[in-house]
Amino acid sequence: MDGIQPPRNPEVLVVGAGPVGLTAAHELARHGVRVRLVDAAAGPAVTSRALATHARTLETYEHMGVVDELIPRGQRVEHFTLHQNGRRLIRFDTDYSRLPTRFPYTLMVDQVITEEVLRTAAGKRGVDVEWGVRLTSFEDRGDGVLAALEHADGTREEVAADWLVGTDGGHSTVRKQLGLQLIGESSETWLIADAVVECDLPRDSIHWMRTPAGTVMMVPFPEPGKWRLLDTADVDYDADVPGDGARIARRFADKIHRGIGRSVRVEEPTWISVFTIQQRMIRRMRSGRCFVAGDAAHVHSPASGQGMNTGVQDAFNLAWKLASVLRGESDEALLDSYSTERVPVGEELLRSTKFATALVQLKSRTVAALLRAGFTVIRSLPAVKSRMQRKIMGGMSALGLVYERGALHAPAAAAAAGPPGPGARISQVSHHGFEHSEGWRELLAQLREPGWILLSRDPGPGRETAAAYPWITVRTAVDDPAAAVPGPLADPGGRLRAGLGLETGVWSLIRPDGYVAATGPGPVLDALGELGLRPAVAVR
Repeated sequence: MDGIQPPRNPEVLVVGAGPVGLTAAHELARHGVRVRLVDAAAGPAVTSRALATHARTLETYEHMGVVDELIPRGQRVEHFTLHQNGRRLIRFDTDYSRLPTRFPYTLMVDQVITEEVLRTAAGKRGVDVEWGVRLTSFEDRGDGVLAALEHADGTREEVAADWLVGTDGGHSTVRKQLGLQLIGESSETWLIADAVVECDLPRDSIHWMRTPAGTVMMVPFPEPGKWRLLDTADVDYDADVPGDGARIARRFADKIHRGIGRSVRVEEPTWISVFTIQQRMIRRMRSGRCFVAGDAAHVHSPASGQGMNTGVQDAFNLAWKLASVLRGESDEALLDSYSTERVPVGEELLRSTKFATALVQLKSRTVAALLRAGFTVIRSLPAVKSRMQRKIMGGMSALGLVYERGALHAPAAAAAAGPPGPGARISQVSHHGFEHSEGWRELLAQLREPGWILLSRDPGPGRETAAAYPWITVRTAVDDPAAAVPGPLADPGGRLRAGLGLETGVWSLIRPDGYVAATGPGPVLDALGELGLRPAVAVR
């Protein structure tokens, strides 16, 4: 491995250097943790895989400081258009009015590019990927993990780490050795291909088309004319047969023509894959000092493009918790909240992708006819269409996620009024208009820094917190940024305070991942204690 040499005794060993492992390694390093990141592959992947990056993941990348590197290299998608037998049925638009965000779209960007951006960012944090290094076994010794690694040249080494994180995909060595069983089923077999298509379809939309010969989907790449094509019916392909790629191109061209009613030309694909959809997950994501994330914990249909997004958010959730425990800021019990919070996300993901899979392939002609009639009616009912759009966006974007079941927040403080409440993300742009204020920009910048934030409008809670918990950043929203208060946050006119529900006496404690942990009114120190946060000085 070139570049920075890995720590001989890392605090965390991360196995698997896809987007999930890179996110985990970057975030651990950003929080000051010593990390080693290994991957059995000889080098970075060069073939196309995940494409969709949804709004909450873009917010996550903003926290990490990499979103500005990704957006210019992607294609924004703001619509989902359905075609059937030569005519357009309906176009759904993105509607984030109830789930405000600074990124109201899906960004289509090749996973190869995403990994490149994340690798570069991790490298700047002192973490380089060690390629050709395979985890062969490990032992959880109660106070740490002893891992056996094998290098590409056959050399072996033992690595002692405090914690082990398995982000090593659907065939995860970590998951298997922990005895965590994937529960679920395998279902349909689909074919996907990446190809240049000459057509006049808008590139800011995903296109679904139903034909007598089956269903086809088209997803735009950032590159001009390039699309990802999905066939849910005809999946025969033999890479060893000369010209079979050209046959696949002709088949797609015929189906797309039938779907939209216009001629198209499909070039021979640069990549073709036939795969059987797996719908499986594990019931817990922690075992002692070992964790799994991403496809190592849940595999599912690509119908709604959720896999990479969910895995990145797994890693983002776990990394700050590990860092907090390693620094002595939180009790080790904090780590149990990883499974408590993320397993339900995996469960909901399997439910939603199972439905999306059935909808995408739509085998029943009777259902297809009903669908056509239904969408004809919905087009004439704007209110109904809007509700459907909001529901679709809420599920796909992950913006609607609230950590309700076992959420990491102080129950006694959770009754405070005002959005967003405990378990909800703080980084919401709303119709209050405060998103254009200097204070809001300062808060967003603060969210890009690692650590907890105590946000209030009164100096009292901030002073108490700063005295006992100096590692929590205190920000006080006030009209005058020169006011003598802890961490003044400019908020002339109080729009930021109103938008975040910061009434007199109310405070909001924000987790390092941008979700609200607790709100006042009430004694802030009591809430911090209930969360298991450890003060730097004795609290009387």
